[in-house]
Amino acid sequence: MTRKPIIQVRELSVGYGDVIILDRVSFDVYEGELFVILGGSGCGKSTLLKAMIGLIPPFSGQIIMDGDDLSIQDETNLQKVLRKIGVLYQGAALFGSMTVAENVALPIEEYTPLPRESISTLVRMKLGLVSLQGYENHFPSELSGGMKKRAGLARAMALNPKILFFDEPSAGLDPITSAELDDLILHLNRSLGTTMVIVTHELESIFAVAQRIIMLDKHSKGIIAEGDPRYLRDHSQNPFVKQFFNRRAIEEDLDTAGKDT
Repeated sequence: MTRKPIIQVRELSVGYGDVIILDRVSFDVYEGELFVILGGSGCGKSTLLKAMIGLIPPFSGQIIMDGDDLSIQDETNLQKVLRKIGVLYQGAALFGSMTVAENVALPIEEYTPLPRESISTLVRMKLGLVSLQGYENHFPSELSGGMKKRAGLARAMALNPKILFFDEPSAGLDPITSAELDDLILHLNRSLGTTMVIVTHELESIFAVAQRIIMLDKHSKGIIAEGDPRYLRDHSQNPFVKQFFNRRAIEEDLDTAGKDT
């Protein structure tokens, strides 16, 4: 059975000012997939994420999200399209003056007409999904780093998005807490069927959760590898890909590296 892409990126060029960071990049993300965007420093991972969640406009090309082309939407319709997604930002981006429950409730209050009792029920459900039941009245300053990430994830799931985006979810976490977050991501993907797009450079997390990856390269300003990370680790002929996945230095000229698929 042919899988259906829920995100289609076509000939996308994106950057800042006159500087092109990524040039004519194309790829698909399929429904229910755990898809990872990776690469070295300065390769454009965060820039691509910002374009995909509507924070920066592309220079050219298309981002088609669940059938809607982001580039042709007016502001009102763009906001409707973006309600299909949730984002866990690198620092969790919780409001420090609000409790955990108030943080999670915020998008529900803003975008739905639900009464307070229903919102409270939904908040408890979302916090239960990330094992934070009982922490509704805590403030972010009272939470550990891993708990903040889980609270941010609960808020990202508040509107039952079809797609979840993660920006460096393991950043700032110790190895044990990072592994626990990986396990939570896997559990939510399997139990809810939510499509997940993760930006990371953490190898252990990549091998733990990724079903498929694309690797970006700052020299070519594009994709130099795509597929199962384990296969690419063991069989890639691209010197940079081998270096990245096996964490070893190489002497080959990286600028001439080709693309693996």
